[in-house]
Amino acid sequence: MDTLSDLLRGPARAMADNAPGYYPMPHPQSMPPSFTAIDFETAQYAQTSICQVGLVRVEAGAIVREVSLLVQPPGNYYREDFIDIHGITPQITANSPTFADIWPELEPYIANQTVVAHNGFRFDFAVLRATLSFYGLPFPAFEGVCTLRIFRKGLAALCAEHRIPLDHHDALSDARACAALYQLSMRA
Repeated sequence: MDTLSDLLRGPARAMADNAPGYYPMPHPQSMPPSFTAIDFETAQYAQTSICQVGLVRVEAGAIVREVSLLVQPPGNYYREDFIDIHGITPQITANSPTFADIWPELEPYIANQTVVAHNGFRFDFAVLRATLSFYGLPFPAFEGVCTLRIFRKGLAALCAEHRIPLDHHDALSDARACAALYQLSMRA
């Protein structure tokens, strides 16, 4: 049976409401115009295998920072089928920093912020949690928002429908697209 707080939040509530680090997700129209969109590409099925990070910071409705970083996953191991998806290889990340090395640059844009990702609750937020745990780093509190839950369509289809540029599976391009979609949802 739904609790009173479940009924008040309505259908926009996050599936992971009770998971540590997540806050209940209010309706998108009530969200502040400042948020961070993120996307991770991974080298294999292991959630700790981040090989690229894309981050877009939006403040007062305008993009103020974009970050695209290549990351050396643990052991710099890649599955061929993942290389086929994003084109990143062990040779490309051989001299890249680990996620632990880049986390201090990313953390201020995630900790205590509204963080938006497409399929965030099933992929990006779980990947972030697993990777931080792998490196012994604490998982920050943030308000998670998922554009897949808002629109109920895949990223490529939504970008085609709304004429949003997309180089799918480039983490920065995916994060830009997610930011644009979230801004569209706030205007709806």
